[in-house]
Amino acid sequence: MPMKKKIFTKTELQKLSAEEIIDKIQHENYSLLDSLGAEDLRKEMVKVGKACNAVVNYFFRTTGPKNNPTKHNKAAQEKLVRVLSKIAPGSYDKMPKNVENGLVIGFNHPSLGEIGRIMTMKTDLMGDKITCFPVNLPWYEALAPNYERIKRLGFIITPTITPSTWKKMNLKEGTPLYDAGNRIKREFRDIYTNLSHDILKEGGVIFVAPSATRQATVFKNKDVYDKKEDIIPTMSMLAVKLYQDKDIDCDFLPIAIKPPKNYGRGLNIKKHYDLIPGEIMTADYIKKTYFRTKDTKRLDGFDWDFHKRIADKLPKEFWY
Repeated sequence: MPMKKKIFTKTELQKLSAEEIIDKIQHENYSLLDSLGAEDLRKEMVKVGKACNAVVNYFFRTTGPKNNPTKHNKAAQEKLVRVLSKIAPGSYDKMPKNVENGLVIGFNHPSLGEIGRIMTMKTDLMGDKITCFPVNLPWYEALAPNYERIKRLGFIITPTITPSTWKKMNLKEGTPLYDAGNRIKREFRDIYTNLSHDILKEGGVIFVAPSATRQATVFKNKDVYDKKEDIIPTMSMLAVKLYQDKDIDCDFLPIAIKPPKNYGRGLNIKKHYDLIPGEIMTADYIKKTYFRTKDTKRLDGFDWDFHKRIADKLPKEFWY
């Protein structure tokens, strides 16, 4: 019988840093979601989390040599590619290879299924490049017990609270729980930004779903596509923060995820996905095109243009 999740006290929620909270989620069976009154969101991911953790453990249990961590990690990564290519098939033959610069890869997020295909693609084409995935908190809590093994497979996961999840938490503004959750949400974002900076400076890769939630289309709706409604500035805010360091020359690559016919929001096991790269946006191009003032908070037009490069690779039914 699984151990009951531990709850942070109100004092801990007010005083503990996000790093300390992450450590307790990973190592001491704490749940931030339960502590903020959103246990139902955590429970939604329990079954999927167990399945994913079982798969991760399988890669290490059935490979070796177990007395040589470097070779063991490599063998587990190679098995990941072989196994996921069968149970989560996808094509990515047009993806760029041997990319030297750090790379920010943004993708549309119609289901959970593309995550397995992206993991396969990254491991197959980019090998040991350090990689970061921001993971929505319900997902993160499900995967956190296996954080170290996921890292050994080549993926660093870090928690985020998406706008959709924050809304579902239904915290009452002005209450201590709301204030604590909002502070932790901001600190999670800062941890991710700092981690992304360090990874990209070393020539690594980060993956981002600009929509910050699972949605069937690239643009949230036609009003966003028609520029009548604001677009979430995920990519431009990230670019602004990264390019503050003059030593970072990371490029941005849009990837169009074309899901299978009759796909659902889940993993879509054994159904084929297409991962189609759009035109890469180099650091030099982004700086010359979108940085129009010295004190830039976000990049006008960059987010829309990035989304459009994804949409252009997909049938129009996926645009908005």
